Amino acid sequence: MNKALIISAVLSISLLAACSDNNKKKVAVAALPVTEGQQTNINNDASNVSSSGSVLPSFTVQDVNGKLINLQSFKGKKVFVNLWASWCPPCRQEMPSIKKLFESVDSNKALFVMLSLDDDFEKSKEFILTQKLQLPIYFPAEKIPELFNVQGIPSTFIFNENGDLMQRIDGGDNYDSEKYRNMLK
Repeated sequence: MNKALIISAVLSISLLAACSDNNKKKVAVAALPVTEGQQTNINNDASNVSSSGSVLPSFTVQDVNGKLINLQSFKGKKVFVNLWASWCPPCRQEMPSIKKLFESVDSNKALFVMLSLDDDFEKSKEFILTQKLQLPIYFPAEKIPELFNVQGIPSTFIFNENGDLMQRIDGGDNYDSEKYRNMLK
């Protein structure tokens, strides 16, 4: 029994370390500190929007076809931004639930930005294709804004139509739920 407990502990530590900021991408501590798997609800009231950047940032990303898009152009719809990488086991684990959420919401009301933090965007594209996930993936075309500087991935940010941050989730989650479908209505 002790041997199984030790193996379980080692595997858990390995998974946590796998998606922290090792040498893959150096990122700073998050602007809104929370622990892994913790959710932060942000009130949509304008008085709670902090100057540290709890709004959809002006940030240029590249789509799979090489087209450059600024996240600000998505205002008017709810925006689901997920920071992930193909080498991250928890990111890979939550992808099927994100795909189900993506397929269940009205694309006229909500957009998804699967922001790859892989060193090579081709690895991200290959992963999405081999897993048959058909999700809209993007790659940073400029320095990542402060709001998206996180301690580990996956991390998810959900913005309302005005671009205000509604919820932040650090760590993996099951997004195939009524809670998230209702949030993206």
